[in-house]
Amino acid sequence: MKSVRDHLMFLLPLLAILLGVEFFLVFNRVTQHAEEKLRESYSILVVSEQPMSLKDFRRIDPHISQATPISKAQIAKEIARGMKNTPDREILAALPHFYNLHLDRYLSRKDVAKIRQKLLAVKGIDKVETFGENHRAKYNLFIFLKIIFWSFVGLMSLVSIFLVVKQMEVWQMAHQERMQIMEIFGAPMLLRSGVLFRMGIVDALLATGIAAGIFALLRYYYAPISGIEILMDRQALLFRLQDVAILGGIALMIVISAVLTVAVKSRGPRE
Repeated sequence: MKSVRDHLMFLLPLLAILLGVEFFLVFNRVTQHAEEKLRESYSILVVSEQPMSLKDFRRIDPHISQATPISKAQIAKEIARGMKNTPDREILAALPHFYNLHLDRYLSRKDVAKIRQKLLAVKGIDKVETFGENHRAKYNLFIFLKIIFWSFVGLMSLVSIFLVVKQMEVWQMAHQERMQIMEIFGAPMLLRSGVLFRMGIVDALLATGIAAGIFALLRYYYAPISGIEILMDRQALLFRLQDVAILGGIALMIVISAVLTVAVKSRGPRE
């Protein structure tokens, strides 16, 4: 019973770290997906006297990835409604060219302002509208949520790592006599700490399996039947197979670091 309790005291903080890491991975994928959607929906309106191609715009700034012409026919029809005595073709001939520009990534307000100035400096471009305030507010919200989430995960991980090391010290004390005998016979530190490595690695693999299993169930079982739109729309982002390798690597790294820390601390006073 004591052995089970000791393993739980090591397993639970390690599991908390891995769940925090997986939440971070999922949150990062979801926000990147949202930012990509935001980038795709964001556009710059350009009014030009002369027809322009994507190459023309890319020569002005390489961040411009798409240039979609806006049909002048529809604009002419809207204008013609208030000018009944003017034929559509005359209005169409008098209209400049309109373009929606899309960027290759979501840029800061300062960078967008620079692109706007570059466009306005080109002869023939009369007007440039960026429409950035609504998108900027959403982007700032993403950044704020990321900072809050990273801070929470970081604090939780620090506390959990402290508990992992403390439990490793308990294991070291439980096997101290055996380790001291091995030290007397000249066994190297890694060999003396073998029992700690074995116990830690078993719990690391178990914690990895539990954490991966929870998020796999969330993706493949709960999300499709949850009725929660954000989970259903982003089901593929909730868990990926490569997450298992990431969680396992982090768990093993924590175990190895904890064992080495305890082993070095335990031999320090005797030297």
